[in-house]
Order: sequence, then C-alpha cells, then structure tokens
Amino acid sequence: MIQPAKELVLATRKSPLALVQADMAAACFEKAIPGASVRIEKMVTTGDQRREWSLEKEGGKGLFTKELEDALLEGRADFAVHSAKDLPSEMPDGLAIAGFLPRETPEDVLILKEGIETPKLIATGSPRRRIQLRYLYPEAEFIEIRGNVDTRLNKIAEGFADATMLAAAGLRRLGIHDWEGVTFKHLSLDECVPAVGQAAVAIQCRKEDVAIYEAALDYATNVAVRLERAFMERLGGGCQVAFAVNYTDEKLRIYHRQCGKEIRSIPFDYAAKKPDEIADQLIQQLKLGDA
Repeated sequence: MIQPAKELVLATRKSPLALVQADMAAACFEKAIPGASVRIEKMVTTGDQRREWSLEKEGGKGLFTKELEDALLEGRADFAVHSAKDLPSEMPDGLAIAGFLPRETPEDVLILKEGIETPKLIATGSPRRRIQLRYLYPEAEFIEIRGNVDTRLNKIAEGFADATMLAAAGLRRLGIHDWEGVTFKHLSLDECVPAVGQAAVAIQCRKEDVAIYEAALDYATNVAVRLERAFMERLGGGCQVAFAVNYTDEKLRIYHRQCGKEIRSIPFDYAAKKPDEIADQLIQQLKLGDA
C-alpha cells in the first residue's frame, strides 16, 4: 500500500489531449489522497511513433498503451491514464482498471470543410465510424487520416478531405468550440453509436493498488464503461473494428454488422449488478458473433 505522503508517478502519452486528461487525474488524486502529490511522466507509445501505420491494418490493439503498461509492471509508474476506448479487452497480468474519471459527452462530431454540407470524401481510420457514416452519406468514399486533434482539423480546413470525425469529449477537453475553415456537426448517439469507453478516462494500476484510487473515481462512469467492456470482452471488439456499444441515460445502444443498430432500456441498478449477465443475454438474443 502506498503511503499517503508518497509522490505518485502518473504515466501518460505526450499528446495535448492526453496531457489534459493527465492533469485532470492528477488534480483528482491530489485532492482525494491525503498528502499525495502527483508527478506526470510523459511517454511515447508505438502508436505515436508509427504515424505512417494504418491502425486498421496493424490491428490497433495496445499501440497506445503498451509502453505505459510496461512502466506500471516495472515499477517506473504508479498509475497510468488512458482514453478508455484505447484499452484492449485483455489486460496484462498484474494490472487492472481502478475506475474512471467522470465521463464527458460521448457523441461524435462530424468536422466538415467550410462550405460543404454533404461530404463526398470522408477521412477516418475507424471502421466503426466508416460503416455508420455510410448510412448517413451513402455516396461518400473514405480515406485514412492520422494525427492529433489540431492536425486533423487543419487537414480538413486545407482540403485533405471533405470531412472527418472526432469525439466531442476530446474537443471539449481541449477547449475547442470552433476552428477556422471548418464547421462542426454534432451527431446524436442514435446516428452514430460511439466506441466502447468513448469519452471516459481510465485509471490503470497494479492490481494490489486498486484500493488506493477507486474511491476517488466516478461510480456512474464505472458502471457504464464496465457494461460496454463486457460486450467487447465477449465479441473481441476494440476501437479498430466495426462494433460499438454505449450505455447512457439507461439506454444501451449497440452497433454490430450482424444486427445493425439496437437500442435497449437497461435500468442503472441492473447494469451495476449484472453487466456480464446483460452482455451474455443480449449477445445470445441478437445472435452476435465476433465483431
């Protein structure tokens, strides 16, 4: 058990959004743990280094998390901060998710080049987004795009494509409400089901240290994301497959190639107590296979 006065080392990626999320986590634990101070250790992941890679072709899993997890396992960091949607369903032995910071709005935002209302060329490397956008824009073609939020915004403003898609939560956390040369179109959860864990910030640590952090984290977000991840664990999904689950306001939204979009009402107390049972029942009812 870490002593209250110990300096806690937080492992994070170096991207602007990752650093904002790291600051949020540091403030949370410095307030919640008596005498604690948090030192942020910035790291570069394989996904950050290999910007020329297609995340879909390379598989995506673990590309933005492995170096942070190694730091935890080797004792160079006490906890790590991740965008929850980046965390694979399988956790390395010895590590656990302690919980989540309060979730932001999970919706996606379509970023359109100024003057364009119906995009013909959409830049996104996400199969989940691509296949759902085909329902909204059946004549559109798709290309891949990489880079941080500001890089992607600038690419669309400069004409790289007619549009791209970004998470509303990332834009809000970065304080971006508009951008020169583009317009924002917010999509509802029914129009585009978000990725598992989208808009949630996960706190990962060694299993024996979970109790240090979990009391300071958000219960409602924990219930929602653990339910979403129960589906991912069974269906083999992740941020690089055409599969999505979101639980918001007691509505469970599912997108899967075998059933399209499904919406079910799930009481919060039931979601909190029986996430595995809910996932097993719905997967059987909808006859879902691997994503």
